[in-house]
Amino acid sequence: MGKRIVMYTTSWCPDCRAAKRFLSEKGIEFEEVDIEKNPEAAEKVMELNNGMRIVPTLDIEGVIVVGDKFDPARFEKDLREAGVL
Repeated sequence: MGKRIVMYTTSWCPDCRAAKRFLSEKGIEFEEVDIEKNPEAAEKVMELNNGMRIVPTLDIEGVIVVGDKFDPARFEKDLREAGVL
């Protein structure tokens, strides 16, 4: 089994959609948490990002990967460093 990935998203975020598509195409399972529907999750994202509401933010067993301004090559590199790929 792979690492547990929690992806914090919003419904309107194009970078979130790109990150979800990327993970799905690679067959990587993740749990999605919409920070607009979950105020605690919004606070968590702000804690992880120095007070900023940045989505998508992925928590990979304590390793944080931010996918804003989605760049597939950078995202893949960050996931590799986090031990997902």
